[in-house]
Amino acid sequence: MSRLFVVATPIGNLDDLSARAVRILGEVSAIAAEDTRVTSRLLARHGIRKPLLSYRAPVERRGLPRVMSALDAGDVALVSDAGTPTLSDPGQALVTAAWAAGHTVVPIPGPSSITAALSVAGYGGAGFTFLGYLPRKPGEMRRLLESLRDDSRPAVAFESPFRVRKSLALIAESLPTRTLTLCREITKLHEEVLRGTASEVLAALGERTRGEFTLVIRGQDRSAGA
Repeated sequence: MSRLFVVATPIGNLDDLSARAVRILGEVSAIAAEDTRVTSRLLARHGIRKPLLSYRAPVERRGLPRVMSALDAGDVALVSDAGTPTLSDPGQALVTAAWAAGHTVVPIPGPSSITAALSVAGYGGAGFTFLGYLPRKPGEMRRLLESLRDDSRPAVAFESPFRVRKSLALIAESLPTRTLTLCREITKLHEEVLRGTASEVLAALGERTRGEFTLVIRGQDRSAGA
Protein backbone atom coordinates (compact mmCIF):
# COMPACT_ATOMS: atom_id res chain seq x y z
CA MET A 1 0.00 0.00 0.00
CA SER A 2 1.02 3.62 -0.47
CA ARG A 3 1.70 6.43 1.95
CA LEU A 4 -0.15 9.73 2.27
CA PHE A 5 2.22 12.38 3.63
CA VAL A 6 0.48 15.28 5.41
CA VAL A 7 3.07 18.01 4.84
CA ALA A 8 3.14 21.31 6.71
CA THR A 9 4.20 24.22 4.50
CA PRO A 10 5.29 27.79 5.38
CA ILE A 11 2.70 30.16 6.79
CA GLY A 12 4.51 33.10 5.24
CA ASN A 13 8.29 32.90 5.15
CA LEU A 14 9.23 30.34 2.48
CA ASP A 15 12.50 29.60 4.30
CA ASP A 16 10.47 27.81 6.98
CA LEU A 17 9.94 24.72 4.81
CA SER A 18 11.87 21.91 6.50
CA ALA A 19 14.57 19.89 4.77
CA ARG A 20 12.48 16.75 5.33
CA ALA A 21 9.44 18.35 3.71
CA VAL A 22 11.54 19.33 0.68
CA ARG A 23 12.78 15.74 0.37
CA ILE A 24 9.30 14.23 0.67
CA LEU A 25 7.79 16.62 -1.86
CA GLY A 26 10.57 15.66 -4.26
CA GLU A 27 10.05 11.93 -3.77
CA VAL A 28 6.26 11.44 -3.95
CA SER A 29 4.45 10.54 -7.14
CA ALA A 30 1.94 13.41 -6.88
CA ILE A 31 0.97 16.33 -4.65
CA ALA A 32 -2.61 17.13 -3.64
CA ALA A 33 -2.77 20.91 -3.16
CA GLU A 34 -5.39 23.30 -1.82
CA ASP A 35 -4.40 25.83 -4.50
CA THR A 36 -2.09 24.51 -7.22
CA ARG A 37 -0.92 28.04 -8.05
CA VAL A 38 0.31 28.65 -4.50
CA THR A 39 1.99 25.26 -4.32
CA SER A 40 3.59 25.72 -7.75
CA ARG A 41 5.44 28.81 -6.47
CA LEU A 42 6.69 26.92 -3.42
CA LEU A 43 7.87 23.97 -5.50
CA ALA A 44 9.58 26.23 -8.04
CA ARG A 45 11.59 27.86 -5.25
CA HIS A 46 13.01 24.44 -4.39
CA GLY A 47 13.35 23.16 -7.94
CA ILE A 48 10.66 20.49 -7.57
CA ARG A 49 8.45 19.40 -10.46
CA LYS A 50 5.60 17.05 -9.63
CA PRO A 51 2.04 16.39 -10.87
CA LEU A 52 -0.35 18.61 -8.91
CA LEU A 53 -3.90 17.52 -8.05
CA SER A 54 -6.41 20.20 -7.05
CA TYR A 55 -7.86 19.38 -3.63
CA ARG A 56 -9.59 22.44 -2.25
CA ALA A 57 -12.42 23.52 0.00
CA PRO A 58 -15.40 23.68 -0.14
CA VAL A 59 -15.51 20.96 -2.82
CA GLU A 60 -13.09 18.63 -1.07
CA ARG A 61 -15.07 15.48 -1.79
CA ARG A 62 -15.21 16.29 -5.50
CA GLY A 63 -11.43 15.95 -5.71
CA LEU A 64 -11.26 12.92 -3.43
CA PRO A 65 -11.62 10.15 -6.07
CA ARG A 66 -8.79 11.53 -8.20
CA VAL A 67 -6.42 11.82 -5.25
CA MET A 68 -7.34 8.33 -4.01
CA SER A 69 -6.64 6.97 -7.49
CA ALA A 70 -3.20 8.61 -7.38
CA LEU A 71 -2.64 7.16 -3.92
CA ASP A 72 -3.47 3.69 -5.18
CA ALA A 73 -0.68 4.13 -7.74
CA GLY A 74 1.99 5.60 -5.44
CA ASP A 75 2.84 7.88 -2.53
CA VAL A 76 1.05 11.25 -2.40
CA ALA A 77 1.77 14.42 -0.41
CA LEU A 78 -1.09 16.56 0.89
CA VAL A 79 -0.41 20.29 1.32
CA SER A 80 -2.53 23.34 2.03
CA ASP A 81 -1.77 26.94 1.10
CA ALA A 82 -0.10 27.55 4.46
CA GLY A 83 0.54 25.60 7.64
CA THR A 84 -0.65 22.10 8.45
CA PRO A 85 -3.40 20.51 6.32
CA THR A 86 -6.71 19.44 7.96
CA LEU A 87 -6.53 22.26 10.58
CA SER A 88 -9.21 24.58 9.18
CA ASP A 89 -7.91 23.48 5.76
CA PRO A 90 -8.91 20.64 3.42
CA GLY A 91 -7.68 17.13 4.16
CA GLN A 92 -9.79 15.43 6.82
CA ALA A 93 -11.88 13.47 4.30
CA LEU A 94 -8.75 12.39 2.44
CA VAL A 95 -6.97 11.24 5.60
CA THR A 96 -10.05 9.24 6.66
CA ALA A 97 -10.38 7.67 3.20
CA ALA A 98 -6.67 6.81 3.07
CA TRP A 99 -6.81 4.97 6.39
CA ALA A 100 -10.00 3.17 5.36
CA ALA A 101 -8.36 1.99 2.12
CA GLY A 102 -5.42 0.49 4.01
CA HIS A 103 -2.84 3.17 3.23
CA THR A 104 -0.48 4.67 5.80
CA VAL A 105 -0.79 8.34 6.76
CA VAL A 106 2.50 10.01 7.74
CA PRO A 107 2.78 13.47 9.36
CA ILE A 108 5.56 15.79 8.17
CA PRO A 109 5.36 18.48 10.87
CA GLY A 110 6.32 22.08 10.40
CA PRO A 111 4.97 25.64 10.53
CA SER A 112 1.70 26.29 12.34
CA SER A 113 0.19 29.66 13.16
CA ILE A 114 -1.56 28.01 16.12
CA THR A 115 1.59 26.98 17.95
CA ALA A 116 3.46 30.08 16.77
CA ALA A 117 0.83 32.36 18.31
CA LEU A 118 0.70 30.35 21.54
CA SER A 119 4.48 30.51 21.88
CA VAL A 120 4.60 34.31 21.86
CA ALA A 121 1.39 34.82 23.89
CA GLY A 122 2.95 33.32 27.02
CA TYR A 123 -0.31 32.20 28.64
CA GLY A 124 -0.39 29.25 31.02
CA GLY A 125 -3.07 26.61 31.34
CA ALA A 126 -3.51 22.86 31.06
CA GLY A 127 -3.44 22.61 27.28
CA PHE A 128 -5.38 24.93 24.99
CA THR A 129 -8.59 25.11 22.98
CA PHE A 130 -8.53 25.53 19.21
CA LEU A 131 -11.65 27.30 17.94
CA GLY A 132 -10.95 27.44 14.20
CA TYR A 133 -12.49 30.53 12.60
CA LEU A 134 -14.62 32.63 14.92
CA PRO A 135 -18.41 32.66 14.33
CA ARG A 136 -19.71 35.28 11.96
CA LYS A 137 -23.02 35.91 13.75
CA PRO A 138 -22.83 38.14 16.85
CA GLY A 139 -25.16 35.87 18.83
CA GLU A 140 -23.04 32.80 18.17
CA MET A 141 -19.90 34.77 18.97
CA ARG A 142 -21.30 35.91 22.33
CA ARG A 143 -22.28 32.34 23.24
CA LEU A 144 -18.78 31.13 22.36
CA LEU A 145 -17.17 33.83 24.49
CA GLU A 146 -19.45 32.96 27.39
CA SER A 147 -18.26 29.34 27.17
CA LEU A 148 -14.68 30.59 27.61
CA ARG A 149 -15.44 32.64 30.72
CA ASP A 150 -14.61 29.90 33.24
CA ASP A 151 -12.11 27.95 31.11
CA SER A 152 -8.54 28.19 32.40
CA ARG A 153 -7.08 27.09 29.06
CA PRO A 154 -6.01 29.68 26.48
CA ALA A 155 -8.14 29.63 23.32
CA VAL A 156 -6.70 30.04 19.82
CA ALA A 157 -8.77 31.20 16.86
CA PHE A 158 -8.40 32.43 13.31
CA GLU A 159 -10.09 35.61 12.09
CA SER A 160 -10.43 37.29 8.74
CA PRO A 161 -9.30 40.87 8.06
CA PHE A 162 -12.91 41.78 7.33
CA ARG A 163 -14.23 40.82 10.78
CA VAL A 164 -11.29 41.21 13.14
CA ARG A 165 -12.34 44.62 14.50
CA LYS A 166 -15.93 43.48 15.08
CA SER A 167 -14.71 40.36 16.86
CA LEU A 168 -12.38 42.35 19.10
CA ALA A 169 -15.26 44.68 19.97
CA LEU A 170 -17.44 41.70 20.97
CA ILE A 171 -14.63 40.27 23.10
CA ALA A 172 -14.22 43.67 24.77
CA GLU A 173 -17.93 43.59 25.55
CA SER A 174 -18.06 39.99 26.86
CA LEU A 175 -14.60 39.59 28.45
CA PRO A 176 -13.49 43.19 29.11
CA THR A 177 -10.63 42.39 31.51
CA ARG A 178 -9.32 39.28 29.76
CA THR A 179 -5.86 39.62 28.19
CA LEU A 180 -5.39 38.46 24.60
CA THR A 181 -2.68 38.38 21.96
CA LEU A 182 -3.37 39.23 18.33
CA CYS A 183 -0.87 38.04 15.72
CA ARG A 184 -1.04 39.54 12.24
CA GLU A 185 0.86 38.17 9.25
CA ILE A 186 3.00 35.74 11.27
CA THR A 187 6.46 35.18 9.67
CA LYS A 188 5.65 37.62 6.86
CA LEU A 189 7.14 41.02 6.06
CA HIS A 190 4.53 42.98 8.03
CA GLU A 191 4.37 40.66 11.04
CA GLU A 192 2.85 42.28 14.10
CA VAL A 193 1.99 41.03 17.60
CA LEU A 194 -0.32 43.04 19.85
CA ARG A 195 -1.04 42.16 23.48
CA GLY A 196 -3.48 43.55 26.03
CA THR A 197 -7.22 43.62 26.69
CA ALA A 198 -9.48 43.48 23.65
CA SER A 199 -10.11 47.22 23.90
CA GLU A 200 -6.40 47.98 24.10
CA VAL A 201 -5.58 45.71 21.17
CA LEU A 202 -8.42 47.15 19.10
CA ALA A 203 -7.10 50.68 19.69
CA ALA A 204 -3.51 49.64 18.91
CA LEU A 205 -4.54 47.81 15.73
CA GLY A 206 -6.22 50.85 14.22
CA GLU A 207 -7.04 50.34 10.57
CA ARG A 208 -4.22 47.83 9.92
CA THR A 209 -6.58 44.98 9.13
CA ARG A 210 -4.92 43.53 6.04
CA GLY A 211 -3.51 40.02 6.22
CA GLU A 212 -4.06 36.85 8.24
CA PHE A 213 -4.94 36.99 11.95
CA THR A 214 -4.44 34.47 14.73
CA LEU A 215 -5.89 35.32 18.12
CA VAL A 216 -5.01 33.85 21.53
CA ILE A 217 -7.40 34.59 24.42
CA ARG A 218 -5.92 33.96 27.85
CA GLY A 219 -7.82 31.48 30.02
CA GLN A 220 -9.44 32.46 33.25
CA ASP A 221 -6.92 33.27 35.96
CA ARG A 222 -8.61 31.55 38.91
CA SER A 223 -6.35 33.29 41.40
CA ALA A 224 -7.41 36.68 40.06
CA GLY A 225 -10.97 35.74 39.11
CA ALA A 226 -10.56 37.18 35.59
